[in-house]
Amino acid sequence: MSILPYYEEQESISGSDESILETVAGRFIGAHPKRLPVYRTYDRRGFKRGEDYLYHMNLVERLPELTDGQFVYVWSKLWSDQESDSPFLISCLSPAKVYVNDSLQFTSNLNDDVFPDRKNYFRAKLRKGWNDLVLEFVATGTGCGGRFGTGSIKGFPMHVLAPGGDGQEGWIYSEPQNHARAVLPYGEDLVADPFRWYPSMDWTPMEKEQGIFRRLFGRTSDMAAFAWSKLANSSPYSQSVTLALQYHGASIIYLNGHSIYETEGNKGSAEFTMQLPFGSHDLVLRSTNSDSDQDWGFELEVKQPLNGSVKLDKPYPVEGLSDCWLYLGPFHTNQTPNAGEITRVDRIFGQGTEKTFWQVDKPEVWVRPYLENGMYGKWNYPLGVTLYGLLKTGLELSNPYYSKYAADHIEQCTRMDEYCMWDSNQYGSPGLNHQLTLIDSLDDCGSFGATMLEADKAFHLNGVDDVAKRIASYITEVQDRRSDGALFRTRGTTDFMKDTMWCDDLYMSTPFLSKYYERTGDPAYLDDAAAQFLHYKERLFMPDLQIMHHVYDYKFDKPNGVAWGRGNGWVLFSLTELLAVMPEEHPLYPQILAFFRELCSGYIRLQGQYGLWHQVLTDPESYEEASCTSMFIYAFVRGVRYGWLSDIESYTTSVLKGWEGLVSRCIDKNGNVYGVCRGSGYSYSAYYYKDELSWQLNDTHGIGIVLLAGIEILKLRKHLIETNNRLAE
Repeated sequence: MSILPYYEEQESISGSDESILETVAGRFIGAHPKRLPVYRTYDRRGFKRGEDYLYHMNLVERLPELTDGQFVYVWSKLWSDQESDSPFLISCLSPAKVYVNDSLQFTSNLNDDVFPDRKNYFRAKLRKGWNDLVLEFVATGTGCGGRFGTGSIKGFPMHVLAPGGDGQEGWIYSEPQNHARAVLPYGEDLVADPFRWYPSMDWTPMEKEQGIFRRLFGRTSDMAAFAWSKLANSSPYSQSVTLALQYHGASIIYLNGHSIYETEGNKGSAEFTMQLPFGSHDLVLRSTNSDSDQDWGFELEVKQPLNGSVKLDKPYPVEGLSDCWLYLGPFHTNQTPNAGEITRVDRIFGQGTEKTFWQVDKPEVWVRPYLENGMYGKWNYPLGVTLYGLLKTGLELSNPYYSKYAADHIEQCTRMDEYCMWDSNQYGSPGLNHQLTLIDSLDDCGSFGATMLEADKAFHLNGVDDVAKRIASYITEVQDRRSDGALFRTRGTTDFMKDTMWCDDLYMSTPFLSKYYERTGDPAYLDDAAAQFLHYKERLFMPDLQIMHHVYDYKFDKPNGVAWGRGNGWVLFSLTELLAVMPEEHPLYPQILAFFRELCSGYIRLQGQYGLWHQVLTDPESYEEASCTSMFIYAFVRGVRYGWLSDIESYTTSVLKGWEGLVSRCIDKNGNVYGVCRGSGYSYSAYYYKDELSWQLNDTHGIGIVLLAGIEILKLRKHLIETNNRLAE
């Protein structure tokens, strides 16, 4: 049976190796431009989203007047970039229905209503744009409400917006109703809706009479707080600006970090004038309350000029912020942050119990960041591979466009790490960095972590030390192990992962351990990495073929019998990462090198007709798979360059044939990458891998490793020229 090509021959990419790398890397970056997190307001009185990324909706606690038989509606808006069939999950405290855009998608049954831990998964169609999610709960003797949210924490960690909240994250819920609604709520006009919705987004009349700091931070003394805005001059010329201030609490006003006015006394009013250049300037007010003043706060307005060229503006784009101020505090006066260092939204402020972040002038409403795109700024293991390839492409081609893109993506994650850990403790689950913040598997940390360490060598990124320590601690101290120390899985996102060992996990652990040894000099990490390969060889190696099973399942106490291409690629790729830093005098070096050579001997025999390896390595009728091909090329070249392989001619011929096959059959002229297997489960049936585990266009499991293979081809050509020149001398 012949293997059909992925596209017509004339659509194949052509040109130099360098231009091919540039095209593949450039296409990815063009399709996924840099995007910062979106900042939104969040009401702490709303439903908390737990570490399971489900919103916890116990309506009996929220509505003490609720009686059996009454109905409560919970409503939110969910954005989708495209039409999709999306996964959801609900656990019920009472009878429940879920509507998506007025269409009933789930109805609980008698078992669901009395087993609150029961997980009900379902899928629902989302349209492109905004979607209304409405949950109907009926109060009974068992309670009222449930837990609702994503059915895929890793793939779809959704958050929703509150109708009428101008971009605020969360839900609103109705007052109790004696009858089911004939018409479900929709749109944004809560005033037109006949029922009252909670939580209220307004202060009470009494609270409105209080000073801003008093209503936000309560009655305190000897405490300080900040307000941050922008003072914007739209005129091309410097303007004389007069500001009018009313204050309760000794205040200092800063412009771009420099003090420009300090009040006399603890309360009063004042006007002052200054010259303001063109542009937007950070305006910060620091206020200290020394006597528990109920009116602790301030009001500030621009009095001059009158032509409107100077105005107060939002200090940072925050969805749901209705005025021009953000607020921070309170702090003990001897632990107050420097006013010139607070005008940022990528860190927490304060020490100990005073650690905090920005608030707005609404009851219990805070600012939180959310990642609202599928690629840039996301932390997951396939992107770890992709960014590794982009990073190395930029460094090899001396083009920072590629390497800086990768480094900036990584640093967006590491820079926000301290905030995300705090956010998770406050709110249950963060709006970004969820896999890093809530590490529960090797997938969450090892791949991206290894790339992070490589990027830090070149760019010295913020936050790497703490992230790296936490990853190292997870792998060595938290991740489940067998009695001999072998890493394995006791749980996972699906039941079949329980009590299994995947050859993939060598990639999810050992490259990081190898690079962390290189960073710290601690041999324990190197020893652990080396030992893992020998443990996995004992359980997964096929001695007759000299290749690897994909998974060993301890439930059946045997390997699954299928040589999945990418799983084997992970093993060989990771061996080269270990060998590259492992001293030859290490006691396990001979065994590790011998294992590498055994595997190379097995893989080279299975190379396909056109130079590529197959999805199932032993089945030439399975599709040609780009990611495993790239990893074999990468590892073979390194074996030649580092002297780990002695048969230079055979392996050189193999990788050149493999690269030619990859370029001609898996990369088109626009830099699209074909034939990359999607993320896998596992099976004891080879037909699952061959027929069900299909490939995806531009899958992030493959783009980076294709780039790394191309880089190794460049290095091989240089290596061969240098070797021939030395021999000719």
